[in-house]
Amino acid sequence: MSVLSRRAILALPLILAACGDDESQDRANRFPPLRYDYLPPIQLNVASIEIQQRFIPAGVPPDVSASDPIQPTDVLKTMANDRLQALGTTNKAVFAILDATLSKTGDVISGVMSVSLTIYDADNVQRGDIVANVQRTHTGEDDNLRRTLYDMTKDMMNAMNVEFEYQIRQHLKEWLATSTAPDTPVEQTPLTGPPS
Repeated sequence: MSVLSRRAILALPLILAACGDDESQDRANRFPPLRYDYLPPIQLNVASIEIQQRFIPAGVPPDVSASDPIQPTDVLKTMANDRLQALGTTNKAVFAILDATLSKTGDVISGVMSVSLTIYDADNVQRGDIVANVQRTHTGEDDNLRRTLYDMTKDMMNAMNVEFEYQIRQHLKEWLATSTAPDTPVEQTPLTGPPS
Protein backbone atom coordinates (compact mmCIF):
# COMPACT_ATOMS: atom_id res chain seq x y z
CA MET A 1 0.00 0.00 0.00
CA SER A 2 1.51 3.30 -1.04
CA VAL A 3 1.00 6.47 0.91
CA LEU A 4 0.96 9.84 -0.80
CA SER A 5 3.29 12.42 0.64
CA ARG A 6 1.91 15.61 2.03
CA ARG A 7 3.45 17.51 -0.90
CA ALA A 8 1.74 15.19 -3.41
CA ILE A 9 -1.62 15.64 -1.68
CA LEU A 10 -1.26 19.43 -1.77
CA ALA A 11 -0.29 19.34 -5.47
CA LEU A 12 -3.17 17.04 -6.45
CA PRO A 13 -5.76 19.84 -6.99
CA LEU A 14 -3.32 21.70 -9.24
CA ILE A 15 -2.65 18.58 -11.30
CA LEU A 16 -6.37 17.87 -11.66
CA ALA A 17 -7.07 21.49 -12.63
CA ALA A 18 -4.38 21.32 -15.30
CA CYS A 19 -5.99 18.18 -16.74
CA GLY A 20 -9.34 19.98 -16.83
CA ASP A 21 -7.77 22.92 -18.66
CA ASP A 22 -6.32 20.53 -21.25
CA GLU A 23 -9.76 18.98 -21.75
CA SER A 24 -11.40 22.42 -22.13
CA GLN A 25 -8.68 23.49 -24.55
CA ASP A 26 -9.11 20.28 -26.57
CA ARG A 27 -12.87 20.89 -26.78
CA ALA A 28 -12.33 24.51 -27.87
CA ASN A 29 -9.96 23.31 -30.60
CA ARG A 30 -12.44 20.70 -31.86
CA PHE A 31 -15.52 22.91 -31.53
CA PRO A 32 -14.42 26.55 -31.64
CA PRO A 33 -17.02 29.12 -30.56
CA LEU A 34 -18.94 30.71 -33.40
CA ARG A 35 -18.53 34.50 -33.56
CA TYR A 36 -19.76 37.06 -36.09
CA ASP A 37 -18.00 40.25 -35.04
CA TYR A 38 -15.85 40.04 -38.19
CA LEU A 39 -18.98 40.70 -40.31
CA PRO A 40 -20.19 44.26 -40.94
CA PRO A 41 -22.38 45.48 -38.07
CA ILE A 42 -26.06 46.16 -38.65
CA GLN A 43 -26.48 49.68 -37.26
CA LEU A 44 -30.01 50.51 -36.20
CA ASN A 45 -31.58 53.89 -35.51
CA VAL A 46 -32.69 52.83 -32.02
CA ALA A 47 -31.49 53.71 -28.52
CA SER A 48 -31.46 50.13 -27.23
CA ILE A 49 -31.59 46.51 -28.34
CA GLU A 50 -33.20 43.86 -26.18
CA ILE A 51 -32.56 40.14 -26.72
CA GLN A 52 -35.33 37.72 -25.79
CA GLN A 53 -35.26 33.94 -25.83
CA ARG A 54 -38.83 32.85 -26.50
CA PHE A 55 -37.84 29.28 -27.35
CA ILE A 56 -36.80 26.63 -24.84
CA PRO A 57 -35.45 23.30 -26.19
CA ALA A 58 -37.60 20.33 -25.17
CA GLY A 59 -34.68 18.45 -23.65
CA VAL A 60 -36.27 15.06 -24.38
CA PRO A 61 -36.19 12.93 -27.54
CA PRO A 62 -36.42 13.61 -30.40
CA ASP A 63 -34.68 16.86 -29.25
CA VAL A 64 -30.88 16.45 -29.46
CA SER A 65 -29.78 20.05 -28.87
CA ALA A 66 -28.20 19.15 -25.53
CA SER A 67 -25.69 17.02 -27.49
CA ASP A 68 -24.58 20.03 -29.59
CA PRO A 69 -21.24 21.37 -28.29
CA ILE A 70 -22.56 24.88 -29.00
CA GLN A 71 -26.17 25.53 -28.04
CA PRO A 72 -28.13 27.02 -30.98
CA THR A 73 -29.91 29.53 -28.72
CA ASP A 74 -26.56 30.76 -27.39
CA VAL A 75 -25.13 31.16 -30.89
CA LEU A 76 -28.20 33.14 -32.01
CA LYS A 77 -27.68 35.47 -29.03
CA THR A 78 -24.03 35.79 -30.01
CA MET A 79 -25.04 36.76 -33.55
CA ALA A 80 -27.34 39.48 -32.21
CA ASN A 81 -24.67 40.81 -29.85
CA ASP A 82 -21.95 40.72 -32.52
CA ARG A 83 -23.96 42.19 -35.40
CA LEU A 84 -26.63 44.55 -34.04
CA GLN A 85 -25.67 48.06 -32.90
CA ALA A 86 -27.95 50.74 -31.43
CA LEU A 87 -26.94 54.17 -32.77
CA GLY A 88 -30.15 56.17 -32.24
CA THR A 89 -31.40 58.35 -29.42
CA THR A 90 -34.96 56.99 -29.18
CA ASN A 91 -36.88 53.83 -30.10
CA LYS A 92 -35.92 50.26 -29.27
CA ALA A 93 -35.37 47.00 -31.11
CA VAL A 94 -36.30 43.58 -29.77
CA PHE A 95 -34.41 40.58 -31.16
CA ALA A 96 -36.31 37.39 -30.32
CA ILE A 97 -35.31 33.76 -30.71
CA LEU A 98 -38.48 32.01 -31.88
CA ASP A 99 -37.09 28.55 -32.69
CA ALA A 100 -33.74 26.76 -32.41
CA THR A 101 -34.71 23.12 -32.80
CA LEU A 102 -32.34 20.22 -33.37
CA SER A 103 -34.15 16.89 -33.51
CA LYS A 104 -33.31 13.33 -34.54
CA THR A 105 -35.79 10.76 -35.78
CA GLY A 106 -34.22 7.53 -37.00
CA ASP A 107 -31.26 8.51 -39.15
CA VAL A 108 -32.60 12.00 -39.96
CA ILE A 109 -31.39 15.06 -38.04
CA SER A 110 -33.41 18.23 -38.62
CA GLY A 111 -32.52 21.76 -37.63
CA VAL A 112 -34.74 24.83 -37.63
CA MET A 113 -33.87 28.37 -36.59
CA SER A 114 -36.22 31.34 -36.52
CA VAL A 115 -35.62 34.85 -35.18
CA SER A 116 -37.47 38.14 -35.32
CA LEU A 117 -36.49 41.77 -35.02
CA THR A 118 -39.19 44.24 -34.00
CA ILE A 119 -38.85 48.02 -33.80
CA TYR A 120 -40.85 49.99 -31.21
CA ASP A 121 -41.10 53.77 -31.00
CA ALA A 122 -40.78 55.82 -27.81
CA ASP A 123 -44.48 55.15 -27.02
CA ASN A 124 -43.86 51.39 -27.33
CA VAL A 125 -45.89 51.19 -30.56
CA GLN A 126 -44.60 48.61 -33.04
CA ARG A 127 -43.22 50.34 -36.15
CA GLY A 128 -41.77 47.43 -38.10
CA ASP A 129 -40.64 43.84 -37.88
CA ILE A 130 -38.99 41.01 -39.76
CA VAL A 131 -38.69 37.26 -39.33
CA ALA A 132 -35.75 35.23 -40.62
CA ASN A 133 -35.94 31.43 -40.92
CA VAL A 134 -33.45 28.73 -41.91
CA GLN A 135 -33.57 24.95 -41.81
CA ARG A 136 -31.26 22.06 -42.61
CA THR A 137 -31.52 18.27 -42.69
CA HIS A 138 -28.83 15.60 -42.37
CA THR A 139 -29.70 12.06 -43.43
CA GLY A 140 -27.64 8.93 -42.95
CA GLU A 141 -25.68 6.99 -40.38
CA ASP A 142 -24.07 9.21 -37.83
CA ASP A 143 -21.03 7.93 -35.95
CA ASN A 144 -20.28 11.32 -34.34
CA LEU A 145 -23.50 13.09 -33.32
CA ARG A 146 -21.70 16.00 -31.62
CA ARG A 147 -19.64 16.77 -34.74
CA THR A 148 -22.71 16.53 -37.00
CA LEU A 149 -24.74 18.86 -34.75
CA TYR A 150 -21.86 21.36 -34.52
CA ASP A 151 -21.45 21.38 -38.31
CA MET A 152 -25.23 21.73 -38.84
CA THR A 153 -25.42 24.62 -36.37
CA LYS A 154 -22.47 26.34 -38.04
CA ASP A 155 -24.06 25.91 -41.48
CA MET A 156 -27.46 27.15 -40.28
CA MET A 157 -25.83 30.17 -38.63
CA ASN A 158 -24.01 31.08 -41.84
CA ALA A 159 -27.36 30.97 -43.64
CA MET A 160 -29.07 32.85 -40.79
CA ASN A 161 -26.58 35.71 -40.99
CA VAL A 162 -27.36 36.15 -44.68
CA GLU A 163 -31.15 35.77 -44.31
CA PHE A 164 -31.36 38.00 -41.22
CA GLU A 165 -29.44 40.85 -42.86
CA TYR A 166 -31.40 40.44 -46.12
CA GLN A 167 -34.75 40.71 -44.29
CA ILE A 168 -33.61 43.83 -42.41
CA ARG A 169 -32.35 45.53 -45.57
CA GLN A 170 -35.59 44.67 -47.41
CA HIS A 171 -38.19 45.44 -44.73
CA LEU A 172 -36.58 47.66 -42.09
CA LYS A 173 -34.41 49.82 -44.35
CA GLU A 174 -35.76 53.06 -42.86
CA TRP A 175 -34.52 51.92 -39.42
CA LEU A 176 -30.92 51.47 -40.55
CA ALA A 177 -28.71 54.19 -39.07
CA THR A 178 -26.61 54.26 -42.23
CA SER A 179 -29.49 54.56 -44.69
CA THR A 180 -27.42 56.87 -46.90
CA ALA A 181 -24.74 54.21 -47.34
CA PRO A 182 -24.90 52.28 -50.60
CA ASP A 183 -26.49 48.83 -50.47
CA THR A 184 -23.94 46.06 -50.16
CA PRO A 185 -25.17 42.74 -51.45
CA VAL A 186 -25.25 40.29 -48.56
CA GLU A 187 -23.90 37.52 -50.78
CA GLN A 188 -20.55 39.32 -51.05
CA THR A 189 -19.85 39.12 -47.31
CA PRO A 190 -17.57 36.16 -46.54
CA LEU A 191 -18.96 33.83 -43.91
CA THR A 192 -15.97 31.55 -43.50
CA GLY A 193 -14.43 33.40 -40.59
CA PRO A 194 -12.36 36.43 -39.80
CA PRO A 195 -9.78 37.43 -42.37
CA SER A 196 -6.34 35.91 -41.82
